[in-house]
Amino acid sequence: MEREGEEVLSEICSYVLRKREFSLNAIDNAYLCFWDSLACLFLGVKSAECRLRMEPLFDEPSDSFSCLIPGSTLRANPLDAAFAISCGLRWFDYNDAWLAQEWGHPSDNLGAILACAQYREKKEGDKVSGLNILQWMVKAHEIQGVLSLKNSLNRFGLDHVVFVRVASAAVASAILGGGEKEVMSALTNSFVDGAPLRIYRHAPVTGWRKSWAAADAVRRAVWLAFIAKRGEMAYPNVLSQPQWGFSDAFLRGTQVVLDRPLSDYVMENVLFKAYPAEYHAQSAIEAALALREEVLPKLEKIQRIEIHTQLPAIRIIHKQGPLHNPADRDHCLEYIVALALLFGKVTHELYENDVAADPRVDYLRKKMVTMEDKTYTAAYYDPEKMAVANAVQVFFDDGSSTEKKEVLFPLGHPRRRAEFQKILPLKIEHALNGLFSEERKKELLDLYSKKEKFFTQSSLELCSLFVPDLL
Repeated sequence: MEREGEEVLSEICSYVLRKREFSLNAIDNAYLCFWDSLACLFLGVKSAECRLRMEPLFDEPSDSFSCLIPGSTLRANPLDAAFAISCGLRWFDYNDAWLAQEWGHPSDNLGAILACAQYREKKEGDKVSGLNILQWMVKAHEIQGVLSLKNSLNRFGLDHVVFVRVASAAVASAILGGGEKEVMSALTNSFVDGAPLRIYRHAPVTGWRKSWAAADAVRRAVWLAFIAKRGEMAYPNVLSQPQWGFSDAFLRGTQVVLDRPLSDYVMENVLFKAYPAEYHAQSAIEAALALREEVLPKLEKIQRIEIHTQLPAIRIIHKQGPLHNPADRDHCLEYIVALALLFGKVTHELYENDVAADPRVDYLRKKMVTMEDKTYTAAYYDPEKMAVANAVQVFFDDGSSTEKKEVLFPLGHPRRRAEFQKILPLKIEHALNGLFSEERKKELLDLYSKKEKFFTQSSLELCSLFVPDLL
């Protein structure tokens, strides 16, 4: 039964505060998600553009409550630490995803969790274990993901990071020791903040903000959690108040609803990425890679390239014309398919200007015809399937063509979880290069393989392990 208005707020508040046992599958996936997010963070900190935004704007005297930022030698207050962690892990669009009426990346919330966990340990002396971190991740994923099931912000031109802020505010407040009053304050104030526009995610002005917007939401959420702890008041009517409430002011009267009880559904079904690209393109990459050997020798004879996809991909990443920066290119379905056909891989380095200047890239893009397959769209929205399908077929001047290569479920999909588990250690190891010595790399990869040991270590112990020794 759907809940709306004040019922949504009370359900989230109750969920985040009560202790519960999560399924083994959810905890296992949270463990994969933690390490996957960490790998993304380690890759992000190597980017000069990312570091420019991660570093605090103003120098601060070090104090006993500063937080470590994994993958770097930076320390910062909990607000700036939360921003930096989430900014780094989100930077290359390589972290997990959740796709429904609203789209998003639930691991964006990890910045709030790690920053607040460290603060609580230092300030209160309360240990927050690795297992506790995973449990908080399950809750943050669940809040953001279930809100995304039936509440489409994008339909109103608004960005999904609203739900990141909501999830992080609720969870951060609870981690900091808040009760019902404090969690309700942080939660309702996160809705009072309203919603940013999606303009920075779409042509013709796709820009860097799409890589730090979630971090901005996380930082704000942590601030709201701290002021809630000071006694800041709540606004329990924030969703349903006529004219002035969130639903009327931002959603034209559409009510915010929870479509299912909050449990561990989202973490059990979360989507991982095998490639640093927007998730709706993941299966298109696999399809293009399967055709590459046949297509590459006949590039000059290509008549057209058909891409059959789902409606969300059409809305988000179907782009024609100039692409202005890497943030623009990793959200262009046609550019991503061109990379797979030309280079046999898709890496974040291939979004840079020198690769984009290769005339073959735009030559292939101009040959592409992208169209919706309504069966793919239906399978996308089917909760029993959650398919993210694409098909690619290449036609040549002589009338011949490749097969129509279809991939319904990309490598990071729950139906292919075992395959993803095989490649995650490679993703982690690659991310460690350049930051950690061989000895430290071995130590961290050994920790990854020893889940029980991870469960018992504190957030401070874990974060200290992730400070690079080569910087």
